[in-house]
Amino acid sequence: MRGRPAKRLRVLTEPVLSIRDLHKSYGDIEVLKGVDLTAQRGHVVSLIGSSGSGKSTLLRCANLLEDSQQGEIAFEGEPVRWKGRGRDRRPADPAQVTRIRTNLSMVFQQFNLWAHMTILQNVMEAPVHVLGRPRAEVEEAARGYLDKVGIADKADAYPAQLSGGQQQRAAIARALCMEPRALLFDEPTSALDPELEQEVVRVIKALAEEGRTMILVTHDMHMARDCSDRVIFLHQGLIEEEGTPERLFGQPESERLRGFLSITGG
Repeated sequence: MRGRPAKRLRVLTEPVLSIRDLHKSYGDIEVLKGVDLTAQRGHVVSLIGSSGSGKSTLLRCANLLEDSQQGEIAFEGEPVRWKGRGRDRRPADPAQVTRIRTNLSMVFQQFNLWAHMTILQNVMEAPVHVLGRPRAEVEEAARGYLDKVGIADKADAYPAQLSGGQQQRAAIARALCMEPRALLFDEPTSALDPELEQEVVRVIKALAEEGRTMILVTHDMHMARDCSDRVIFLHQGLIEEEGTPERLFGQPESERLRGFLSITGG
């Protein structure tokens, strides 16, 4: 397990992200039915559960990529401002949305690299053109992050020339180059075969050891157990059980969680 005492010293009063009573529907289908989530600074929170339980939707709502119909979202103690109600609810301040998104960098299941750009250009694009940082400064940082994820030698290659694991590591470097307050991972290894999956898992575990704030939606129970400070088990849009990985995996209370772990090998 990770060295938790050192990490605890970095936890501040306000969590990086706080969600209360979040509801999200697509038409008549209610996907999230009142979910709470708190991500303290320097902690890793893993979201587990079967397909359709609401894990990815919760992550996308947290990053304001999806509009929720009810509930509160706060970034470092600052509540998201809303206009409208129910299905008409939208964030009221576009500048606030941009600021929150740039501080909650998302890593998707399907890498989303720009095919016409080199890996280095992919990593540099947002810090230069969204954040307006000097190109020379960003290039130095980008090369450093590519080295951190183990693909410094691929800086001038194009995405099509990389394996899936290398592309996902490039996507992680791109997220890190934004210097975010937290990293959000949406099933980062599910599109990879087992050998390439382990390349990405090693990078995520190393980031956890550094004390990065992360929220992971994952099907990898071993990664959730090894990396997390807190694990949340979602079932049909509600939190069925949550706690430390030691307790959740070692002494699950819910019959649904016990069944889920027996199927997934957790």
